[in-house]
Amino acid sequence: MENDPLSLNEIVRRVNAKAADYCALSDRIWTMPELAFEEHRSVAEHIAMLEHEGFRITRNVAGIATAFVAEYGEGSPIIGILGEYDALPDLAQTSGATEHKPLTKGGHGHGCGHNLLGAGSALAAVALKDALAAGGIEAKVRYYGCPAEEAGGGKSYMARAGAFDDLDAAFCWHPGALNEVMTKSTNAAVSARFSFTGRAAHAAVDPHLGRSALDAVELMNVGVNYLREHIPSNARVHYAITNTGGEAPNTVQAYAESSYSVRSPTLTDAEGVLARVKKIADGAALMTETSVKMQRIGGSANIIPNEALYDVMFENMSRIGPPAFDVVDLEFAKELRSKALTDDDVMANVAAKDISLKDKVLHDSLLRLGSGQVDMGTTDVGDVSWIVPTAQCFTACFAIGTPWHTWQLVTQGNLPAAHKGMVLAAKAMAATAADCIRNPDIIARAKVELKRRTGSHPYRCPIPSDVVPSDLRAKAS
Repeated sequence: MENDPLSLNEIVRRVNAKAADYCALSDRIWTMPELAFEEHRSVAEHIAMLEHEGFRITRNVAGIATAFVAEYGEGSPIIGILGEYDALPDLAQTSGATEHKPLTKGGHGHGCGHNLLGAGSALAAVALKDALAAGGIEAKVRYYGCPAEEAGGGKSYMARAGAFDDLDAAFCWHPGALNEVMTKSTNAAVSARFSFTGRAAHAAVDPHLGRSALDAVELMNVGVNYLREHIPSNARVHYAITNTGGEAPNTVQAYAESSYSVRSPTLTDAEGVLARVKKIADGAALMTETSVKMQRIGGSANIIPNEALYDVMFENMSRIGPPAFDVVDLEFAKELRSKALTDDDVMANVAAKDISLKDKVLHDSLLRLGSGQVDMGTTDVGDVSWIVPTAQCFTACFAIGTPWHTWQLVTQGNLPAAHKGMVLAAKAMAATAADCIRNPDIIARAKVELKRRTGSHPYRCPIPSDVVPSDLRAKAS
């Protein structure tokens, strides 16, 4: 149809028209990195942009101060586009430096590119809104401002509150080193804090009167290490000792704390392993005559793939083409690789996907990966994908070989190459959403596929109903 406002050409034109504004938004978020559930300034920046574009704003979604929904339009279908904006601790880094050069000691940084993620998704939502308005087309587009992907699973809390229940399709993306449509599932994850309480005593004068909570933490860790041989080979158990009880070695520590996270391809398996970890904690408490309390602190479901949506997104990305990197982009990526990346870093990116990419510094093509695989990582996008058909893409924003959660990623997060990857993602999401609006059969097939894949197992939030996000828990205590 000529002059179809939902055509690929029109969507691309509308994204291009506002790309500079949203690249600037991304750069502002890069300069104000905020941790999970603390993203107040980042949220204010996003809301200001979207209100200016005519979106209706709902704040405090799921009772979380940094979760919001921006909505435009009426009727159906209802399209969701997911954004994030949380940063990571201890990753402050000077932009464009090829050596470790922290901006501030101990400062935060966008080590997973969520400054790009949130702004790119907002750009997609705005371009789709502009297309709907131009054509007088009935549909709703929602931008979901999702906090705490890195440390708390904001989407999991939002899913538990029903925020995604009436969507017809959801789209998201993630900055990366490669251009690809996500066709794999991911691991589910559950996390818990173990708090041990004992009795303090002088470690030299009357140690027999003490009951060491720190000993219990260490014994638990030893027990979990022995457990690792006896869990499914595709499961992972991670831990951190978060409170040793104090710094005085001549005191029997009365309180100590550790956190554990378990990953597995299914939530049932992850919860099964966590139950065994809990038994080990009970055993450690028994051995040390301390007490232990387990508190669930988060969790995310595995992703349910949806090929009906993936096929459309892949076709759109193929037609749009990869980012048009220039000589400056390539020269910086080449210098970063020579000074700050290793051959192992590069192989970690490409070995399981396309080994020939090891000789490139920036990805200038498009990958399509086979289905049936499981990515070892975890994302709270998984929770959304159990509720509504969901498609996700990755785009090349960083040099091939750039590891996640490192200063090497932060240093690239506001450079022109990153902007080019972000704009590609916005075009891919908006174009795929537009196809769903003008061709209802796509959504119908996607819903049938979701029902087939989930079978008789409806979504079950991995976070118990009495668990609240970190910021709310702190206020309640």
